Amino acid sequence: MPNNLRLGVNIDHVATVRNARGGDHPDPVRAAEIVASVGGDGITAHLREDRRHIRDEDLKRIQDATDLPLNLEMAATDEMLAIALRHQPHAACIVPEKREERTTEGGLDAAGQHNHLARYVGALQDAGIRVSLFIEASERQLDAANRLGAPVVEFHTGEYAHAFFDGDSERIASELKRVTDMAALAAKNGIEPHAGHGLTYENVQPIAAIPQLAELNIGHYLIGEAIFHGLAPAVLKMRELMDEARG
Repeated sequence: MPNNLRLGVNIDHVATVRNARGGDHPDPVRAAEIVASVGGDGITAHLREDRRHIRDEDLKRIQDATDLPLNLEMAATDEMLAIALRHQPHAACIVPEKREERTTEGGLDAAGQHNHLARYVGALQDAGIRVSLFIEASERQLDAANRLGAPVVEFHTGEYAHAFFDGDSERIASELKRVTDMAALAAKNGIEPHAGHGLTYENVQPIAAIPQLAELNIGHYLIGEAIFHGLAPAVLKMRELMDEARG
């Protein structure tokens, strides 16, 4: 079980603000440099089909700016596969994607899309890119990830975050147990479990305390806090809360 829980910071929404007016400011590369300077463990960026935030040219600039591993979130499409193979990120997290959604609304249906996903998982792994699947914390999806040979899964914590926001203690407990049980099962099967989506200062610690989890990926909330307090303090506070929970 991992002792150090890694923090990957998703910088998509720095690019969202930039793109709202066009031009180059604020620059997501500067965000990546700040994350590196305060001890972040990785950078996550989702290159969407509609390029609503991260742009193609951002990827190489992010990779050149820091030594942190880049986790490229991507849909299972030929276009995104070609981009991943060209840029060779440390990791590629395959996520579901719908053009009309505001954010990723749920986990990938790895079970239902097994045959479609197999080619992408295989091609990425053949290129030496660590593959993860962004899935719901369910035995069916975890079994599919296992059959696909994915070395990593990232559990979608959106339902847990919604329950926390609603103050629904029964749902919080249920969702937390679901993630906890599936993290243990993933580790037992030799799959490294990660988690992310909707995590905040207020709700991160119960998730961070799950001993099998190796990494949390957090973005939107940290960029929001950065507006008021700066990105470095926001990342440092999240890091402190995670370490406190794991310690």
